[in-house]
Amino acid sequence: MLNNERKKPIMNTDQVKGNWKEFKGKVKSKWGKLTDDEVDQTNGEIEQLAGRIQASYGTKKEEAKKELTKLRDSIH
Repeated sequence: MLNNERKKPIMNTDQVKGNWKEFKGKVKSKWGKLTDDEVDQTNGEIEQLAGRIQASYGTKKEEAKKELTKLRDSIH
């Protein structure tokens, strides 16, 4: 896929790091039972994070994925 076909522009390393910190903060704020290590171990993978949320909160995985995607998309 060419860059101009993507919905979001490619980010540089500093932007990725900054966005990860913001995303992680939002995840921790919404799902406080998750430890920093649990969130870090997922490397920001929505599928893995959703699994951790499901295990900790009993939330349906699809619902967790939907919420995580909204959080991710809210970060600029």
